[in-house]
Amino acid sequence: MNKNGLSSFLLGLGVGVGLGILFAPKAGEETRGLIRDKAGEGADFLKQRGSQIQQTASEWVDKGKDALGRQKDNLADAVEAGKQAYRDTVKRQPSAAESEAS
Repeated sequence: MNKNGLSSFLLGLGVGVGLGILFAPKAGEETRGLIRDKAGEGADFLKQRGSQIQQTASEWVDKGKDALGRQKDNLADAVEAGKQAYRDTVKRQPSAAESEAS
């Protein structure tokens, strides 16, 4: 089930429970108390789930930053290796004056 399907299911479940409670043959005070309790449970669940989602997103951001840092270091190392290879190549080739003297 995808995220939209799960959200729709939970919304439908909540509406169904709410309607069931409203039409249940209980006294008004009892029904209102039950609705308050269920609303409190729902709010607690949403707070907990929101906290979990925030923590997961924070972990993903941290992993992304770490990966980006590693790639930046790898790129800097590759650029430095390229520069060093160029310097080594230039040092090994004889200068134009030396080539004409030979």
